[in-house]
Amino acid sequence: MIADLREAFNAGYGPDHYRELLERLDIRSGAKVEFRVAETPIFVPRAMLEEMASAGARLTRRLLAWREYIVKARASIPKGFLVAGESAHPNFLTADFALVRDASGQLAPRLVEIQAFPSVYAYQAMLNEEYRGVFGLPDSLGVFLSGLDRDGFWELFRRTVLGNHSAENVVLTEVDPLHQKTLPDFLLTAKGLGITVVDIASLVPMGNKLYYRDGAGKLAPIHRIYNRAIADEMMARQIKLPFDLTHAWDVEWAGHPNWYFLISKYAVPWLSLPSEDGTAESDPVVPPAVFLDDFLRGDGFERLRAAGVKLPVGGDAVYEQLLLKPLFSFAGKGIQFAPSRAELGAIPEAERGGYLLQERMHFVPTIETPHGLTQAEIRILYLWPDGGDLTPVLSLVRLGRGKMMGVDHNRNQEWVGASAAFWR
Repeated sequence: MIADLREAFNAGYGPDHYRELLERLDIRSGAKVEFRVAETPIFVPRAMLEEMASAGARLTRRLLAWREYIVKARASIPKGFLVAGESAHPNFLTADFALVRDASGQLAPRLVEIQAFPSVYAYQAMLNEEYRGVFGLPDSLGVFLSGLDRDGFWELFRRTVLGNHSAENVVLTEVDPLHQKTLPDFLLTAKGLGITVVDIASLVPMGNKLYYRDGAGKLAPIHRIYNRAIADEMMARQIKLPFDLTHAWDVEWAGHPNWYFLISKYAVPWLSLPSEDGTAESDPVVPPAVFLDDFLRGDGFERLRAAGVKLPVGGDAVYEQLLLKPLFSFAGKGIQFAPSRAELGAIPEAERGGYLLQERMHFVPTIETPHGLTQAEIRILYLWPDGGDLTPVLSLVRLGRGKMMGVDHNRNQEWVGASAAFWR
């Protein structure tokens, strides 16, 4: 989106650069990067990233101060996943934004979703370095936010993950981590912080404590867990843990599991409402959204129409301007474009509370590539250490030319996939 940088990059690009990039990513990660990496980063004004970072923080603080919301969100946590010892705030946060045209024709960010869950912090920091090295990008281009440099980022990341504990007593947990596509990030995190990656199903409970087996096969006590196990995957795969997740274990969580539910897609319909005290309109960065059961049996239909969403009337209606999203899913699973009235009505009543309907945002293609204009979804990554402040640290980018922006949905194209943002 910075024209001279884009033109210079495209003019100097060659396929050998891309092959070198992929080779270096695999070597640095210590594992094959299985998802598609884009041939190019994007170049954006710093103010644009800061606007998104400010919006994500603003929305998060609104939710944390909204008692009614927190109570309702906590009640939505599935049975068996309400974990004891909930922290006062999340340690990790991501906020995804689309770029659309506003009423004046200017590019403006719109919230896609917000999630209090870790992202690929270590991998993204490394990807930025490799883009810079392979393509000779100048040091004057920044990647970190909040005035951080590489060392400052890693120090804040270390403090957020480890807390006040020694690395040998902190583990990164995931479901079958060696076979996850995010394994490169796990390995880079383990190397950078000195912690161990373990399968969450291999933890050993003894008394009120949890243990893991170290490299020598000996049981070592766990004082803090950097949790990367996604709840909906554990539910879908019916993972049986050797310990009761809801028990009040003598362990700290870096990224307490409850926050995965408390700040999630569940928040979007709430955030699209006016302020709780009625003194302000809904936040313009949040697209109109309602829960499915409110749409079918409450005032959700009229609220969307009042917000300017074009909705046809009738039993055979197809809602071209809406997306149907399951509340608790990851990587775009289960999203349906242009659902019909009949399809919505076919969802059992008992399950309707698990879906939302959101106005479809039309991403503006802004990235010039040899394959035509490409659109970008920009994720802001935040860290919030215990006793510290909510801090935007990095951005992550997904490039695509289809309906869906996730890397799994852009496999058979070029100049799309996981990318990075450099700012001037």
